[in-house]
Amino acid sequence: MKHWIVVVSKDHISRGISGGFIQACQGKISPLKRMAEGDWIVVYSPKQKMNGGEPLQAFTAIGQVRDGHIYQKQMAVDFTPYRRDVNYYECAEAPIAPLIDDLDFISNKKVWGYNFRFGFFEIPGADFERIKEHMITGKKPTLNKATLWKN
Repeated sequence: MKHWIVVVSKDHISRGISGGFIQACQGKISPLKRMAEGDWIVVYSPKQKMNGGEPLQAFTAIGQVRDGHIYQKQMAVDFTPYRRDVNYYECAEAPIAPLIDDLDFISNKKVWGYNFRFGFFEIPGADFERIKEHMITGKKPTLNKATLWKN
């Protein structure tokens, strides 16, 4: 089992949670191929909205990859991104600032945002557990695509 961070604005992950899926790196297939059933993902949202300027800098979603199926969904005439299904857990947002010093995947604490610019990367299990402690509310995962985003 692996642990991944996916960088997505809060407005976009809200759609992913309500639909029970994840897209990564503008809908590319390669990050999704690296995931396996049962892998954990945590979503980091640098901003509230993809095209907005309001910063958020928080972990906003957490879940597990449901199965091995990768599929496409046409969202516009010229945009058909790849997706994977995810069981999301009810969670609280966790601002990154108080966690920076305790996360080993952030090697240079002064430029902590460096890793996030890639949009998708693996993190150590211990770091995932630290983030998870700040997020999970103790409730069961969301198992259907009709569940609404709660925060």
